[in-house]
Amino acid sequence: MPAAYKNIARVVRPHGTKGEVLVAPLRGLPLLLSRGMKVHLTPPALKRERVSTVEAVSPVPEGARVRFSCSRNLDEAESLARCYVLANCDDFELGALDAAFDELIGRSVVDERHGEIGVIGEVMETPANDVWVVGSGAYGEVLIPVIADVVEAIPSEGPIPVRLMDGLLNL
Repeated sequence: MPAAYKNIARVVRPHGTKGEVLVAPLRGLPLLLSRGMKVHLTPPALKRERVSTVEAVSPVPEGARVRFSCSRNLDEAESLARCYVLANCDDFELGALDAAFDELIGRSVVDERHGEIGVIGEVMETPANDVWVVGSGAYGEVLIPVIADVVEAIPSEGPIPVRLMDGLLNL
């Protein structure tokens, strides 16, 4: 079976003159980059290695300052701006509730007692936890807190099972 890959971050901009870049995890994901990890920077460039190694990672408030093996100076770092960082899924581990927001939009949500709730249309970030705005279902707009008591895990595909607390649905 071929290896599975996932976009885990995006290069924001160069950081300094020695080839380092500022990298931000995709919304909804923690920082998953680690030293020695092999990644693909997409879209690929004609004059850049297809596979690059993460040589250094230093967390900063905006994400991380990262040095890739393909970037040694400011010009090379500038060529990476707006690239996605694509990594082999075997090289990182996601928590049960970690999922990139873009991958959640359009996914259906099914409650164990009430059945089909609707489709995730938006993900709101709050200080306590994320909240899914679910609509297009029989219950109208439903706000679902993304906490372990409600969402046990997010499968990679198919409907997302939930255990809604009383009071979240207009019955």
